[in-house]
Amino acid sequence: MDTMTTPGIDSSVNDDCVEARRNLAACYRLVSHFGMTDTIYNHISLRVPGYHDRFYINAFGLMYDEISASNLVTVDVEGTIIDDPTGLGINPAGFVIHGAIHRARSDVACVLHTHTIAGVGVSSQEHGLLPINQHAALLHGLVAYHDSEGVAVDPDECQRLVADLGDKSVMILRNHGLLSVGRTVGEALQLMINLDTACRAQIAALSGGVRLTTISERALEATADVVRRYADYDRDWAALRRLADRASPGYAD
Repeated sequence: MDTMTTPGIDSSVNDDCVEARRNLAACYRLVSHFGMTDTIYNHISLRVPGYHDRFYINAFGLMYDEISASNLVTVDVEGTIIDDPTGLGINPAGFVIHGAIHRARSDVACVLHTHTIAGVGVSSQEHGLLPINQHAALLHGLVAYHDSEGVAVDPDECQRLVADLGDKSVMILRNHGLLSVGRTVGEALQLMINLDTACRAQIAALSGGVRLTTISERALEATADVVRRYADYDRDWAALRRLADRASPGYAD
């Protein structure tokens, strides 16, 4: 069988798993659509419905706009591949980061990691994310940091990464990139969109070479309160998935 093509989703797979696969595949296509990819690298993972110890992730070698519901790899939190329709395997770095978080955070269903130019740029700045724009304010109190330990292939890093993440929703991997987690695909993606937009705005603001205005602590707390009361990631995801349907409908295959 050609490794770039796979049959449709097995009819024996339950409806929850089919929908989970389609949501994750749509997320890959959307991340590609928004220009947040690093060719075949980086990962988005989603816990398999009904399992605490299994998740779906991309096959190592496919571009994000090639990801579909039927070619996702199923792996357990110990790194054992359960199902690999393409035979391409998975990136070890993806397992180390994603497996660690799925093991440690039962509240997390989806983990999303990127190497965008703006994200890597801010991750390389000593001060990290600055409270200088509304997208950064939307993440007030949600941001964690993890120091670089090189390419994330050492299982010993898992404990430190998870400890640094704690109960936060987004993390800046210093000198590396960005990470978001969510109870749903939609939550993880919207948080990443907010974080990457905040980073792009920060890079743009710093490039002007002038003094910056920061948002007051009072305004940051007020923004965080609005997020707690009114954020609706299901609404966001419904709109984003409609975009995926228009822009890249093959994800559902």
